[in-house]
Amino acid sequence: MFLSTTYELDGIEVEKYHGLVFGETVRGINIVKDIGAGLRNIVGGRASGYEDEVIEARIEIVNEMKTRAEQMGANGIIGIDFQFVAMGAGNMLMVSCSGTAVTIK
Repeated sequence: MFLSTTYELDGIEVEKYHGLVFGETVRGINIVKDIGAGLRNIVGGRASGYEDEVIEARIEIVNEMKTRAEQMGANGIIGIDFQFVAMGAGNMLMVSCSGTAVTIK
């Protein structure tokens, strides 16, 4: 499956546009990761627990989007865009992405 955040693909021809595809997930951050991130906020540094959640969410929704595109008969997705939103009291994370399913030569 060909994936791109752009719509213009140098040297690649789009044969057919199948339509929009989406992937989304809402993840809760557990208390241990929340405490760890709070300490990082005080002393500085990277909050690896939160980073791991974002990485896992991104992988999950891209795979979801690829599956939906394949079901439409596509072999690529272009114009992929990601959105990240904190929800609730800041301990929930919504990650979503969208793109256009296409058949490329």
